[in-house]
Amino acid sequence: MSESGGGGGGGGWRDSYKGMSSDNIKGLVLAISSSLFIGASFIVKKKGLKKAGATGTRAGVGGYSYLYEPLWWIGVTTMLLGEIANFAAYAFAPAILVTPLGALSIIISAVLAHIILLEKLHIFGVLGCALCVVGSTTIVLHAPQEQEIGSVLEVWNLATEPAFMFYASLIIGAAVYLIVCYVPQHGQTNVMVYIGICSLVGSLSVMSVKALGIALKLTFSGTNQLFYPQTWVFTLVVLTCVVTQLNYLNKALDTFNTAIVSPIYYVMFTSLTILASVIMFKDWDRQNGTQIVTEMCGFVTILSGTFLLHRTKDMVEGSPVILPVRLKHEDGFESEGIPLRRQESLRSP
Repeated sequence: MSESGGGGGGGGWRDSYKGMSSDNIKGLVLAISSSLFIGASFIVKKKGLKKAGATGTRAGVGGYSYLYEPLWWIGVTTMLLGEIANFAAYAFAPAILVTPLGALSIIISAVLAHIILLEKLHIFGVLGCALCVVGSTTIVLHAPQEQEIGSVLEVWNLATEPAFMFYASLIIGAAVYLIVCYVPQHGQTNVMVYIGICSLVGSLSVMSVKALGIALKLTFSGTNQLFYPQTWVFTLVVLTCVVTQLNYLNKALDTFNTAIVSPIYYVMFTSLTILASVIMFKDWDRQNGTQIVTEMCGFVTILSGTFLLHRTKDMVEGSPVILPVRLKHEDGFESEGIPLRRQESLRSP
């Protein structure tokens, strides 16, 4: 006891780091790799959507001309590699560790946008990147250990408990309501509609991905889970959710400014996923109050960095002139500095 107390903060940090299980470390490496691929895919897909929209009907208004654009498919392939790594990460580590690390993909996107799209990174954007790294490190060092699960039936039992069934019912009902009642009238004008659908469906997608990942991990370890019908139910849910997410994320990216879409999507998706994981896998039951508060502080730090990164990007985007605090344009710009709608779609050819 005295030795650990005399070790000071450094000893405590080492104890926390050594406390990470081998599964958590594997999940961490896979999550970072996923962020690299997904961060790059945003840039490539955006260029593909712009190129397709210049010669055909834009995705934001229901067009699918991007399906004939090779650049878009390269972006999708890159994103698919990232999602596979992300899929594997959920099989080894809890969602409360893996999901917030998605903020690293925003940093990758900002850096690649600076290099490829020649967008300038404001000094506060650099600070935002640093905050994301600090917040991610805080979560990594205090994340709960992965729950020991020996069969996909155990995951099914967790998914069919009343608390999670109630959550899933609310999520599905809210998503269907947005699709039926809000998409036709407000999809093109309210950024929260498309992103809300992606985030709601995404939280269920992650839980199913984790369940399927656990089933495959156990199968590859010698305990076949493929003959359980529950495994295929989780597979069907994953496919349905991913297709829905991809469709509405394309619409959001093509209709609204990336500086608006990315941070809002990250905040909503991550918050709902953490909530779903806490309800279904009971992550916080294996932690004390200090660890939970520290994780939430790390998450808030990431949110702050994400906001700074995207809020300040448009301060220098496309013009060396300092923008006034409030702007009014007749071509669809919001009254504040960041244009709500995608600028490329508003320019005349």
